[in-house]
Amino acid sequence: MQFNSYIFILCFLPLSLILYFLFHDLGKRKLAYGSLLVMSLWFYGYFNPYYLAIICSSIIVNFLLSRAMATKGSEEGSANVRKKVCLIAGLLFNIGLIFYFKYYDFFIENINAVFRTGFNLKHIVLPLGISFFTFQQISFIVDSYRGETGDYSFLEYALFVSYFPQLVAGPIVLHSELIPQFRDEKKHRVNFDNLCRGIMLFTRGLGKKMLIADMFGRAVDFGFSQAALIPVGEGALTRPEIIIVMLSYTFQIYFDFSGYSDMATGLGAMFNLDIPMNFNSPYKAISIADFWKRWHMTLTRFLTNYVYIPLGGNRKGKVRTYINTFIVFLVSGIWHGANWTFILWGVFHGFFQCINKLTHEGYVRACDSVKKGPLGRVLAAVIKAVSWTLTFGIINVLWLLFRADSVSQWIQILKRLFVLNLDVRSELVETFRIPRFRYVLSFLRLPSEDLNVLLTGCGIAMAAALIVCLCCKNNYEREYKTNALSLAFTWVLLVVCIVSMSSISTFLYFNF
Repeated sequence: MQFNSYIFILCFLPLSLILYFLFHDLGKRKLAYGSLLVMSLWFYGYFNPYYLAIICSSIIVNFLLSRAMATKGSEEGSANVRKKVCLIAGLLFNIGLIFYFKYYDFFIENINAVFRTGFNLKHIVLPLGISFFTFQQISFIVDSYRGETGDYSFLEYALFVSYFPQLVAGPIVLHSELIPQFRDEKKHRVNFDNLCRGIMLFTRGLGKKMLIADMFGRAVDFGFSQAALIPVGEGALTRPEIIIVMLSYTFQIYFDFSGYSDMATGLGAMFNLDIPMNFNSPYKAISIADFWKRWHMTLTRFLTNYVYIPLGGNRKGKVRTYINTFIVFLVSGIWHGANWTFILWGVFHGFFQCINKLTHEGYVRACDSVKKGPLGRVLAAVIKAVSWTLTFGIINVLWLLFRADSVSQWIQILKRLFVLNLDVRSELVETFRIPRFRYVLSFLRLPSEDLNVLLTGCGIAMAAALIVCLCCKNNYEREYKTNALSLAFTWVLLVVCIVSMSSISTFLYFNF
């Protein structure tokens, strides 16, 4: 089920809230948990009930393994052996689950290509959110091995894994962040401040997705459809078209993922539950390392705590630190999808992260050395601006790789940047049309042909999106006041979004 759908907003969400708080008011905590679990499973299996068998099996197996680790043995040595066996079994089960559903066909395709074999592909349907709920359970299995999990009931554990706001696109939540909140009796009654804040967050996230991300997405879809149909020669993407498509995807994925994160946080607030921050204005980053502290923060946390640190982190010398960093980003690329584009995207991010580690100390010293006096502050600002420009440029080019159908398509698109052709098709920029804007241009005595109107609208949309990304507080940093103006804006925006739901567009991270 999609957050941006009639059935979710008008039926599923109100029913979930009513049942959850009604059962708590009646003193039926297990029924409250059970109702939220059933609703979460309905949310997950709405489009394909087959998904329910996968997630339920995964929950049962991981819970039994965690309980086996917690069982006290007669001898300490045998208990440790059992825990290690359960840990290995849990890791193999979860990684195997992701491999089968997400990477099996990709693996077979490459085996066939390299060895010229003819193994059949299974064309397996990728279950929604399998990467997210599987990583969440890997963290639980590892924490169980370390003895860091509590005495959770099966109902609490199942709800922790399947809780619908974070189920299919994150954040990747830890048991210590969510289950204690389920148990907190102070959170079992309707809190109207949290409810209002949640509705405001949810509505703003919905607006980001439907009114901004989907607008840029239409330009991206047209651009890549042309790149697939006509990769070279006459009719292929031109230099300005590539720049428009690249920037459009940069803003599409930003507002799409930011919108989902806001909606997930808002939904959590409605249930009096704090969802961890997952998105912190990443385009303000002045380095790739800074970008990954801001983008998909819970994935970065997972990879740091459960991959980087177990590999040795930065405790075994510089060379090992760079190797460990590179491995983490390779895993991140593989996690995002079964395509060489994602793997290469992770490799490039790992490479630039290592470059950042090599140059970070020099960068800090350079900034500190020039900060003295007015001229020094100007030079420090220039250094920071250059760092931001380089980082933003790298992110844009790598997002183009992330979106491309293949590595060869990405390379072909980059090659087209060196072909001098400044034409722009009106179909590409049609999504940026501003009604009646032709008359404004005519009044200002500016060219008012239809293509100029569309290009001007495109430029305004790009500039506005960049200003929002760089200058505005994100929705986690804002204070939500329940005054008349704020509430009126929220309800008007919600009505506009609901009226605009002519078709349901999938969140980009649902594909991962």
